[in-house]
Amino acid sequence: MVYPQLSDLRRALPNVDPALIGHDIAFPAMLRFMPTGWIGLMVGGLVAANSSTILTHLNWGASYLVHDFYRRFISKDETEKHYVMVGRIATVLLFVLSSGLVFILQTAQESFNIILQIGAGTGLLYLLRWFWWRVTAWCEVVAMTASFLAAFAFLLMHRSGIVLGTHQELLLGIGFTTVCWILMAYIGPETEHATLISFYKLVHPIGPGWTKIREEAGVEKAQAAEFARQDNIPMAMLGWVSGTAVIWSGLFFVGNVLYGRTGYAAGLLAIFVITGSTLIWVIRKLWT
Repeated sequence: MVYPQLSDLRRALPNVDPALIGHDIAFPAMLRFMPTGWIGLMVGGLVAANSSTILTHLNWGASYLVHDFYRRFISKDETEKHYVMVGRIATVLLFVLSSGLVFILQTAQESFNIILQIGAGTGLLYLLRWFWWRVTAWCEVVAMTASFLAAFAFLLMHRSGIVLGTHQELLLGIGFTTVCWILMAYIGPETEHATLISFYKLVHPIGPGWTKIREEAGVEKAQAAEFARQDNIPMAMLGWVSGTAVIWSGLFFVGNVLYGRTGYAAGLLAIFVITGSTLIWVIRKLWT
């Protein structure tokens, strides 16, 4: 391997600030070994990938702000021309604010940690909203805001020399975000029950979290039991866990093979085969 350890990176790049030596610079460091033509092609590909990601997130963020927040809660009856203009303003503001982060972040790893923290904080909400009628759009707004504030707070702590560790920070961020959106679920405005009833009749979500809406929709207990029988939550959970294990074991298996860690690779291959077989069995059971 070219740079199997961080110590190899330090020896290969003696003029780089030691504080910047991390796993995230191993890939650009290896580009030094590519011929001139190929490195130009690689840099062009990286620029294209970076630009597409930035444009995607700008459009995505503007869509969130305009359609899911501004149009829904602030100004509901304006013309399409008005919303297009607001979207353009939102795009510019997002670009300026995101560009300002370059004065705060020091490495690409820090930006990845922020994204990971925000995603981890909101993950539980996006799962439970299918099983509990009280989860509203306001809960999502609160969850995204809380997870971002938690990620930013940890970044400021790092600047002050306080580092709790990635796993500890993730758990604390998830806990803080979960408390915030659950409080909003109880004290915030509810979704219109007519909308919830219409959604229930269309999707038939199962579990005790929809009992109240099920009763308001006039669904008989026998019919509700039939829906529950058709949707096997334990089996679906087994499929979810095994599918996740398949993806991660496969990814880490390839990495350990490349690093020559045959023991780890063999164990991950066994997990991949077992969980993959389980996933295929679950799919056949549920789809038949």
